Amino acid sequence: MAQRTEIESHLSALLAVNRFKDYGPNGLQVEGRPQVHRLVSGVTASLALIDAAVADGVDAILVHHGLFWRGQSGCITGWMRQRLAPLLAHGINLFAYHLPMDAHAELGNNAQLGLRLGLRADARFGDQDLGFIGPAALAAADASALAAQVQAALGRTPVLLPGDGRALRRVAWCTGGAQGHFEAAIAAGADAFITGEISEPQAHIARETGVAFLACGHHATERYGAPAVGAHLAQQFGLSHRFIDIDNPA
Repeated sequence: MAQRTEIESHLSALLAVNRFKDYGPNGLQVEGRPQVHRLVSGVTASLALIDAAVADGVDAILVHHGLFWRGQSGCITGWMRQRLAPLLAHGINLFAYHLPMDAHAELGNNAQLGLRLGLRADARFGDQDLGFIGPAALAAADASALAAQVQAALGRTPVLLPGDGRALRRVAWCTGGAQGHFEAAIAAGADAFITGEISEPQAHIARETGVAFLACGHHATERYGAPAVGAHLAQQFGLSHRFIDIDNPA
């Protein structure tokens, strides 16, 4: 068991929340009961995850994508009301950490994705040092081999722009919607870049620079930070913890 305030303070320090300029608030987004015994982690604070957490009888939910983002109307109507209502009715705390959960050197989405792909970062790049870069895994001789490695690890076929087919020496990665970091990855010396999504410009940049680009799914690349942080909290505070993966094709 732990106090809600203890958990919030611990996560704020662990994830260096104050270091980041983000698209929404990081930390406790919905206040529930003061004591936490049972914790569920998930990628996104969707209604499906909240309903599953209610069925589990939890005291807190930990997610990467919370409820509140810059540019929202601020009205508690429609889908927002549907998500908030069960949290408030059941006294469930909602903790959400966006960029801080991407960036943590061991528990974050980037670090955890790297573990699954056999990649180890020796440098950072890009805005707020969110991107990771390091030597290519031995099995990933070229972009096609890297794509096969990603598919085996994530269970999802990536969109592959193979670049010029060069042998891979350095691989960069940044989970989720980080396609805008592609040029920074190239400047950092990457021969291939792994992220979740692709937009129109990246196809041309890959062809023109020869650097491979792999879009592996926003959700698929960000399934690993929340359960890692959740497991850490469970060990730190003696909590019951379960990760619930609500599938998302995006």
